[in-house]
Amino acid sequence: MTASLPKTMKAIVIKEPYNIKVEDVPTPEIKSPNDAIIKVVYAGLCGSDLHIYRGHQPGPYGYVIGHEAFGEVVAVGAGVKTYKVGDLVCSPFSTSCGNCFYCNQGYTSRCIGGGALLGSAANPGAQAEYLRVPEAEASLFPAPADIKPELLLLMADILPTGYYVAYNARHLIDDGQVDAPKANGGAVVQPVGKRGVAVVIGCGPVGLCAISSACTMFEKVFATDIAEHRLDAARKHGAIALQGDELKKAVLEATEGRGADAVLEVVGHNSALETAVDLARPFGVISSCGLHTHDVKIPGLALYGKKSLLACSHASSSSLRLQFGRCSVHTFTPPAMQVLRDNQDLFSNFIEHQVGLDKAEEYYTLFEQNKIAKTVFVFDK
Repeated sequence: MTASLPKTMKAIVIKEPYNIKVEDVPTPEIKSPNDAIIKVVYAGLCGSDLHIYRGHQPGPYGYVIGHEAFGEVVAVGAGVKTYKVGDLVCSPFSTSCGNCFYCNQGYTSRCIGGGALLGSAANPGAQAEYLRVPEAEASLFPAPADIKPELLLLMADILPTGYYVAYNARHLIDDGQVDAPKANGGAVVQPVGKRGVAVVIGCGPVGLCAISSACTMFEKVFATDIAEHRLDAARKHGAIALQGDELKKAVLEATEGRGADAVLEVVGHNSALETAVDLARPFGVISSCGLHTHDVKIPGLALYGKKSLLACSHASSSSLRLQFGRCSVHTFTPPAMQVLRDNQDLFSNFIEHQVGLDKAEEYYTLFEQNKIAKTVFVFDK
């Protein structure tokens, strides 16, 4: 079923590093029975977009960027039965078939049966008036009536990702006692009770979502960022936000000198990983969801023989445990949605700017310069 769509649409196109333009491009069409076309209402500007914008993920350029979308279904292929024209939906940043080896284990971000990253040369992205979503049946999720539409945009990427990085840390600390993701993107079981000390490195939008999620799993959550203005937001989300030596001292005091049980790295930069290695205790966990576009370098002796932060000549040592990678959004949607539902007042001011496409170049520049927080493109402005 298809609504009448225009031949062209307005979209943000990445032309080359540090150069995006709003252009008229062809409106997407149904290509497969499993496709859906979404009329975008809100499209997010995400930190991952900056990796493309800065040229860290080199060309080819000339495609529609963006991977966070909330909108209305305006067309579906013959194979899409769950959704119909007029439904309000959120589109995750990656699609999944729901039936391959990885999807059946809940690892939908590694789908081999049709998975695709939106906002790439192969799959035009969400910062446009319309978006084609492949594998819509297993990828989209419906908008619940009790959560504001603009907040649901956070469910396309950053809130499930924040939950995922916290959950992975807790799961590894508990040595598998917390249930693993369920088959076909089923619900992840919430860890029972809160224990341990976690540190979140990076207090941008994903970091704040990680803090709120970690606060449901850990007794004490610290956070840090090189940008001081982000620390206040981290405190509002429940973290003890500090920098440098003050952070290390506080972690030492909270853990009897051992170091953090878990360090959540959301930045995607080697310096953040070095900080994580420094702050974690022996047999601690480093859980990373940061997009590392360059080779990662971690001191080998720290991985093999990590010592307590209060190291001395006779201190015992043992290894670190590491978890890296992209979030399986569909799998982690139910518990992340509950974090959002329980904290709607907290997240009500999370989106700092809502602007039209005519402001795209200006706001990409401001976001890249770390002068603004979460920004959303709204298609009725």
